[in-house]
Amino acid sequence: MFNEHEVVSRILNKDLRAFELLVKQYEKLVFFVINRLVQDQQSKEDICQEVFIKVHQSLHRFEFQSKLSTWIARIAYLTAVNYLKKNKNNSPTEYPENIDNYHFTDENPEQELIKKNTAAYVNLLIEQMPHQYKTVLTLYHLNEFSCAEIEEITAIPEGTVKSYLFRARKLLKEKIEKDLKKENI
Repeated sequence: MFNEHEVVSRILNKDLRAFELLVKQYEKLVFFVINRLVQDQQSKEDICQEVFIKVHQSLHRFEFQSKLSTWIARIAYLTAVNYLKKNKNNSPTEYPENIDNYHFTDENPEQELIKKNTAAYVNLLIEQMPHQYKTVLTLYHLNEFSCAEIEEITAIPEGTVKSYLFRARKLLKEKIEKDLKKENI
């Protein structure tokens, strides 16, 4: 069992093996957070490394006021957002102002359903969403963070997190229903 207090204490006492344990424990979490925001594979790997460097350098400031996973996910999220801000020309368009009227493209979804399994198809739909929706869906459903923890990680108010989750689920449902109707015609 991973004991946060013990591992952090060992890392602060210069135990490199303890830091390896921390990296192994949270590398998937960091990757999931970054993966939904950043498209370029090399950049994803670089950002993951940068996150763990920041964690190591800042661990002495961690005061256990939240879970260690929440604190690390926040560092990952902010690092990815900063990367996107620096590389705006290479990133997909930012959060549209008319988000309530946001719709996916109709680029032959029938072929996508045939080529890929359902999970891959849903991931494809999530990738097309604005990054705020991708982030809250990933943190809530894949990483199983609560809405309050997502607020801590992203600094998005808890009510807005719930709203984003609701809207994102609604968009996914509408798109899947639309594609299933096309398939059955």
